[in-house]
Amino acid sequence: MKDKNGKGNLTLPSEKGLFKETKELIERWGADAIRDSDGTELSEAVKNLSTKIYSTYFVSRGHNEFVKENPEQCQQIYLSSNFCAAVEDNLEIEIMDGYFAEQIKPDYDHDPYNWWEVIDRTTGKIVEPADWKYRPESNTVLIKNTVSFHEYSVSFLAYVIWDPTEMYNHLTNGWTDREHDIPFDVRKEKSKEFVLDYLKNWLLENEETDVVRFTTFFYHFTLVFNEKGKEKFVDWFGYSASVSPEAIEAFEKEKGYQLRPEDFVDQGYYNNPFRVPTAKFKDFMDFQQQFVAEIAGELVDQVHQAGKEAMMFLGDNWIGTEPYGKYFPEIGLDAVVGSVGGGATSRMISDIPGVKYTEGRFLPYFFPDVFNENEDPVQEAQEVWLGARRAIMRKPLDRIGYGGYLSLAYKFPDFVDYIEKVAAQFREIYAEIKDQKPYTGAKVAVLNSWGKIRSWQTHMVAHAIHYKQTYSYLGILEALSGMKVDVSFISFEELKENGVPEGIEVIINAGVQKTAFSGDKEWLDSDLITTVREWIYNGGGFIGVGEPSAVEAQGRFFQLADALGVDKELGLTLNTDKYFTEVEKDHFITQDQKEDFDFGEKINDIYALSQETAILEYSQGEVHLAAAEYGAGKTVYISGLPYNKENTRLLLRSIFYAAAKEKELYNFYADNIQVEVHAYPEIEKYAVVNNSAQKQQTKVYLEAEMVKEISLEAEEIIWFNY
Repeated sequence: MKDKNGKGNLTLPSEKGLFKETKELIERWGADAIRDSDGTELSEAVKNLSTKIYSTYFVSRGHNEFVKENPEQCQQIYLSSNFCAAVEDNLEIEIMDGYFAEQIKPDYDHDPYNWWEVIDRTTGKIVEPADWKYRPESNTVLIKNTVSFHEYSVSFLAYVIWDPTEMYNHLTNGWTDREHDIPFDVRKEKSKEFVLDYLKNWLLENEETDVVRFTTFFYHFTLVFNEKGKEKFVDWFGYSASVSPEAIEAFEKEKGYQLRPEDFVDQGYYNNPFRVPTAKFKDFMDFQQQFVAEIAGELVDQVHQAGKEAMMFLGDNWIGTEPYGKYFPEIGLDAVVGSVGGGATSRMISDIPGVKYTEGRFLPYFFPDVFNENEDPVQEAQEVWLGARRAIMRKPLDRIGYGGYLSLAYKFPDFVDYIEKVAAQFREIYAEIKDQKPYTGAKVAVLNSWGKIRSWQTHMVAHAIHYKQTYSYLGILEALSGMKVDVSFISFEELKENGVPEGIEVIINAGVQKTAFSGDKEWLDSDLITTVREWIYNGGGFIGVGEPSAVEAQGRFFQLADALGVDKELGLTLNTDKYFTEVEKDHFITQDQKEDFDFGEKINDIYALSQETAILEYSQGEVHLAAAEYGAGKTVYISGLPYNKENTRLLLRSIFYAAAKEKELYNFYADNIQVEVHAYPEIEKYAVVNNSAQKQQTKVYLEAEMVKEISLEAEEIIWFNY
């Protein structure tokens, strides 16, 4: 790694036949490491260049010769058939209806009467095995003695016979001549022995490799395709594909109770992260994490004994390697690399404890879905860089890089030019602040069901992909990722047991009712609600977004309505008039608001409880933004917060208001919302950063005093001493 005027801190993908192009971009982008990608190989000439060599290593896929000889070693998953209504006393269900037969194969090797379940979905009751029969020749289940117009489903154990990531790459890139990778399960003893022996030999045969890039270890996140080869459902956090009879039996031995298929199928929700996690699912996560850490640690030990570094890709088969989990440090990894699509995903990687360095693989991936004549890879690269750069100014990644086909990216000279500028600016930032703790104006805790284990990962379905139902909340993380506040993540359980962590000034609870992120019946726990109320009353700050503390009980929907000063009309209190509609025009929170408010998929029917509530936005007969005082504390209600510059400033002001630190807002502050100021007290420097692609003018404030007015070019950073 070299200084800001040199090269380093960047990993470049390469492939056979591109020696000249690779050598050119090593010089232009300043790359000090070369990597292969899924579907590419490095030429010997490239391997002989004076750079580090990353080699992608698949532990539990890419070894078809082994799994074909041992088909019983194949990975497994619990799936649900479609819910089907009975119209007479017999019902036949095609369990593979809606699934891709090239990916999924029902498991008839393990007795279905022991390992499957048929459920009456109208009552939730299990149908006894005596009342159903499975038919392997047609992949159907015949259910007898059904109740007319009750719905039924079959929860069945299946083999995963095509790795989902390889399948996605195969379909996206037209790999018609490649054999399908079949994943196998290291929980099975023969597979465990195979992966340990294979790596030992591989290390001997790949002496030129400096960094073994595990992609990742054993279990793929939940990604199941439909009969047309399109994604049926995806859950980047899903443990569904880490199930096997061996795992269930080992779980029972360790935890003392048996899991049933419904504990995985979960009414078809598959324990996705929006669900409030059950105690059984959390036990299974813990069980798998402990197992994965143990076996992964053995692989990493082999890598270290061979004199190489071990890197984990935070993606693909990452289930069980939760980087914020308690077992992760036991793996002993040197580094983690993950995909970066903006600030939240950058912090998700850069904040990981217990590794020597972190690396972000920046989007766009060099694939034909972006690198074609109808798309603009420069625009995507710019959006990603400007979003991630905010986070890097708070907690820098140690390295950046790209993945995919260099042959595609090289055809776009504007893209090549832009990444050259990105690489240079990243090195400049890193050289200045890599060991520095940035100035912090307030300490914020995000409160939900998951807590620390989902740090920077809330409201994500498939990484940072846009969803209509999530962008109004994911925007909070994106805004926080580059904000002059310290951010931590706490769970309802932790808060109830230990109280609000010392030093926390503001709690944020955000999401839709009944989800893990807003909470559900947790808010009916008198100990929890009392703890939060008392903390606010004694001077704490609370920001609720969407439907915070929402569960209908005792005449309230928001259980913290008394503190928030607002509640939601459910159609149950229409007989009570809502007189309070006057908007407070001049309020600290809205002083920078020049454009119309953007609350995204806003929550309807919110109303103020009294004239003491400061209504900051009221339209269409409902409140979307409000502030209140509760004892010595302060609260803010926001209907939704998509990520944009206006909302980032709105949240920043809300935090400093809730923390009762209004004056401190103006320390290291720019009046232009397109600009942010990041300060580093130990080196007595601060950076004024233009977060836009246009020239900007701004006033800069230190300790509530305007100290200078400056002009910044597009994307420019200017450093000052203070």
